[in-house]
Amino acid sequence: MPIYEYIATDPDSSCRFCFNGFEQVQKMTEPPLSICPECNNKVKKTVSLCRAAVVETSEESTRVAQQLKSYEKEGMYSHAAELADKHSEKTSDSQLKNRAKENYKKAGYQVSD
Repeated sequence: MPIYEYIATDPDSSCRFCFNGFEQVQKMTEPPLSICPECNNKVKKTVSLCRAAVVETSEESTRVAQQLKSYEKEGMYSHAAELADKHSEKTSDSQLKNRAKENYKKAGYQVSD
């Protein structure tokens, strides 16, 4: 069942529960709430700001991931390391930075941790 968010329509007459907003698990077929379950004041459904369930990957990151996989498959570890290193600096991706270090090691470079 989806989670909907509600907030008081009149903050001056709201309680602590609906003043900052609250979440309500409801069936999609249920009508939206119109009153706060705690204080019975009017509430309205709001747009959720949560984006945790959505993972957005840029076209560039997708291209880099595909190229890295290709380099690693072909044993071109220095190329993979350089590409991962440059892209990790650009995106501040610590996992990609670690992948670059591993590829540098596989290519025979001395890498400090």
